[in-house]
Amino acid sequence: MSTTEISRDGLADLLARERETFRARNPRSRAAYERATHLFGRVPMTWMNKTAGGFPLYLDRARGAHVRDLDGHDLLDLCLGDTGAMAGHSPAPTVEAVQRRLGELGGATAMLPTEDAEWVGAELARRFGLPLWSFSLTATDANRWAIRLARAVTGRPKVLFHSYCYHGSVDESLIVVGPDGRPRSREGNVGAPCDVTQTSRVVEFNDVDALERELAQGDVAAMVMEPALTNIGIVLPEPGYLEAVRELTRAHGTLLVNDETHTFSAGPGGATAAWGLEPDAITIGKAIGGGIPCGAYGLSAELAERVAARDDLDLVDMGGVGGTLAGNPVSVAAMRATLEHVLTEDAFARMTALADRFVAGVRATIDRHGLPWSIVQLGARAEVRFTSPAPTSGGASAAAHDPELDDYLHVALANRDVLLTPFHAMALMSPATTEADVDRHDAAFADAVGALVAAG
Repeated sequence: MSTTEISRDGLADLLARERETFRARNPRSRAAYERATHLFGRVPMTWMNKTAGGFPLYLDRARGAHVRDLDGHDLLDLCLGDTGAMAGHSPAPTVEAVQRRLGELGGATAMLPTEDAEWVGAELARRFGLPLWSFSLTATDANRWAIRLARAVTGRPKVLFHSYCYHGSVDESLIVVGPDGRPRSREGNVGAPCDVTQTSRVVEFNDVDALERELAQGDVAAMVMEPALTNIGIVLPEPGYLEAVRELTRAHGTLLVNDETHTFSAGPGGATAAWGLEPDAITIGKAIGGGIPCGAYGLSAELAERVAARDDLDLVDMGGVGGTLAGNPVSVAAMRATLEHVLTEDAFARMTALADRFVAGVRATIDRHGLPWSIVQLGARAEVRFTSPAPTSGGASAAAHDPELDDYLHVALANRDVLLTPFHAMALMSPATTEADVDRHDAAFADAVGALVAAG
């Protein structure tokens, strides 16, 4: 089959028209944005400016897999808070648990434990296989705590990451492999406290030789990894890679930390359970609280024993990383309700089946037009890549980024009442997502792609 070439001039014209449509159909969101002069960047968090339309849509209300903006549009939400709302917006069991905690029982925070915490710890242990858990308010904080523990027990200074990984705002993780093959700070890194090469090592995903070379330096306390890259575009592990990671980290005395915050989409126990992985620690956040801020980190029995054996470590006061509000009654109640009643094994089975349907629909459109694109799936998550085959490393994924195509797809789908993750063309299924929702996306995607091909 011949490959369809996208006209860049046609794309530019079409993108301009879609942006004008976006401005015309969203006057209230536009006006709210223009009035927000007391917010840095006019938004609560500057990443909300990552929008192909020139301004963000303003939220009126949200329920399940749908949101309504200030202009009254009912939008299918496949972004779902970039995983934070993977349980769907305001799932009833989570809402009820939070309302009971705040309204009936009281105590948003008290620095006192609740019985819900042990239930959540036991459930996370059952799902992910690590026996001991503690809480934070974000996965970023969970990663920071895991790194501090690793440095403490190994006596080593450096942390190893994959190029273009995502571990929140952890300073050490903002390192990539440059075009010359040498490590450097990631583009746009803001206010780095020191040269990131002093704290970190980096390898490309799926590069076993580079991994062995960096670990052999003998100064790596921990390797912190997503079992599949997600934020630079989904990059899946090649056969045998994750097994090599575990073998090499053990051989070189390096602790392995799996960040499951996004790869939780792989199943009820994330990629760790789905792929039979054996990390020394796990970090996670976002989805497990049903939208309520939370994070958690789990430790193997061996790692916990190594930490506990160090009587020079203050784990109660200055070393008690997590923050005053970590493990608060509201967050813990939300985690229990979400894990017990919403993000269940049955829910994950349905979500993955919907993602299968999503992938089939997207692939049909790609094949129909002979586009050199691909689509990658990670359980309940899927992503369109504007290249084929899909990249196998973070560097290749970054190089394959097509900002004009990305912007076009986002604004065109938003104009057709479908929202994708703003950072890339990724879609996530929730327990509230339906087959009709997926078909709605398929129709919008087919229409937007058809217009793009016709513009050439």
